[in-house]
Amino acid sequence: MNISTIGIDLAKNVFAIHGIDERGRVVVRRELRRSQVLPFFAKLPVCLVGMEASAGAHYWGRELMKLGHDVRLMPATYVKAYVKRGKTDAADAEAVCEAVTRPTMRFVPVKSKEQQGLLSLHRARDVLVRQRTQTINVLRSLAAEFGVIAAKGKLPFSQLEALILDEADGRLPQAARLALKPLMDQIQSLLRHIVLLEREIVGRARKDEANARLQTIPGVGPITASALLATLGNPSRFAKARDLAAWIGLTPKAHASGGKARRSAISKQGDPYLRRLLVQGASAVIRTARKPNSKASAWLKTVLLKLPPKVALIALANKTARIVWAILVKGGVYGHSQTVAP
Repeated sequence: MNISTIGIDLAKNVFAIHGIDERGRVVVRRELRRSQVLPFFAKLPVCLVGMEASAGAHYWGRELMKLGHDVRLMPATYVKAYVKRGKTDAADAEAVCEAVTRPTMRFVPVKSKEQQGLLSLHRARDVLVRQRTQTINVLRSLAAEFGVIAAKGKLPFSQLEALILDEADGRLPQAARLALKPLMDQIQSLLRHIVLLEREIVGRARKDEANARLQTIPGVGPITASALLATLGNPSRFAKARDLAAWIGLTPKAHASGGKARRSAISKQGDPYLRRLLVQGASAVIRTARKPNSKASAWLKTVLLKLPPKVALIALANKTARIVWAILVKGGVYGHSQTVAP
């Protein structure tokens, strides 16, 4: 078969294949079982293979690249525009095949096993942190039903834990104490696992020179730096610093019609985990900047005076993303490398 481009609709067990030749004529359109995918592509000459950047896409990308194929992953939202009508696996594969040939299409780099392994640590930690927060909120709300109020913070929570474990305290009935003890045990278990994962992430970060350089940026710690490096891959694929900030979703949405341009809230495109880490880091920097005799930059002090608090927070996160690009692409550390304006 003279196939030049193939689109694959990924799935758990059954994959839809749509292939065309150099003239755009359909050459192959079929379904493959999971075990048939690699043998099928091993028999083909080198061709362009397109896939949506969904679950398992990076694994299949690495495997097909080993066979010599040119693999390109695309965001699913960008491929959707090429689905003509209906929602079938064959239609999705055809849309992928057409989208991958478009000159203006944006692609997702195929991640290595090491990158995905590191990101797995981050994803697992993120899930555990959210579960811990959820369980703590349930514990506080159930205790509040009996007039036991615990403020935020470690000390009030430790006092609530002591109350739950104290059988002699009459503020909680026995049934409520039986209900709250498993929640307390779950919180302690989650804390232990979170600490173990954080130690692993920080330990790996200490061995990375680029990670150490990123940590010189205010608001960027070892976890944020590790997530940035594992997610970005090659930062040079972004032509300028603003492209990285836009990719993370920290730039305003643009809307223009009839010659009138208007900007609104940030786009929130890209990786929400990276965006959340940068915003949290910016929040910590702003809290420090509001203290008397702080050493905050003149730019940040001006922003805090002129803009509402949440707008200033996003502006600082945006600038941090741009500084990350400057340090990774141009080298150096914060304060000594070339930085970019917000």
